[in-house]
Amino acid sequence: MKILNIVNPERFFIQLQKCKGDIFLLTSEGDKLNLRSKLCQYIAMSKLFGDAEIDEIELSFTDPGDVNMLLEYLVRG
Repeated sequence: MKILNIVNPERFFIQLQKCKGDIFLLTSEGDKLNLRSKLCQYIAMSKLFGDAEIDEIELSFTDPGDVNMLLEYLVRG
C-alpha cells in the first residue's frame, strides 16, 4: 500500500501502533523494515521524518484488518 502526503507523521505512527499484525516499511532500496521493532521505528523516523511531512511511504501488512483500520484513519483523519 502506498500512502502519499502524510502531514502529521507522529500521529500516523501512533495509529500504526494500534495494528495487530506486522507492518513492513518497504524502502526504495528494496529493504523491508518491521515497524513493530522499536529499532526499525527509530531508523524509519530518522530517515523519513527529517521534514515535517512524508511525501510517500510504502507499507505492507500481515493482517488485512489493519489495512482497513488504517484506510479509515486516512479517510476520516
